[in-house]
Amino acid sequence: AVQAQDFLGSLWALGLRLPGASEALVEQAIAERQIVRTWPMRGTIHFVAPADARWMLGLLTPRVLQGSQGRLRQLGLDAPTIAKAGEVLARALAGGQQLTRPALYAELAAAGIAAEGSRGLHILGQLAHQQLICFGPRAGKQPTFVLMDEWLPPTPALPRDQALAALALRYFTSHGPATLQDFTWWAGLTLTDARAGLAGASGDLAE
Repeated sequence: AVQAQDFLGSLWALGLRLPGASEALVEQAIAERQIVRTWPMRGTIHFVAPADARWMLGLLTPRVLQGSQGRLRQLGLDAPTIAKAGEVLARALAGGQQLTRPALYAELAAAGIAAEGSRGLHILGQLAHQQLICFGPRAGKQPTFVLMDEWLPPTPALPRDQALAALALRYFTSHGPATLQDFTWWAGLTLTDARAGLAGASGDLAE
């Protein structure tokens, strides 16, 4: 995963890791679905490999969803409203549609769901955590959103212990030397889960 909250900054982050890469090459990789931008951990946006998107979301977003409930209540966004928003946007994006954030907000408004302030962004984040939507390619300077199941190929689910071990192995082989506390923060895991992941990957790591 590569941090991608700021899109232009994330193009630099990827370019720095790929000798000879250009902005156009990274944008092409997004359009060709070689990488995908979504909210897999800590409630922030990252680029991940398409094959990793679903298992990472499944592993890491439950804590994010739980931790977001207070803010959602402040915004008046309850579970039925989020579910209705999901139905509205699923219809709008069906058939390979790629819509910008303002276009999605207009769809929500037409269905009686206010998206002003930060409500719209939180709705989109919740639906991304639920694996309904993810980012598509840009339309001009605007990011678009797509249905995840239409945009990405199906991938097998990973059992939780395997997912924790896979995440630990990916983290320490790309960020090491690092500590257990570093991994815990980066992934947004509990210390118990981080320890379990490290134990599952320990045979492939040196301490």
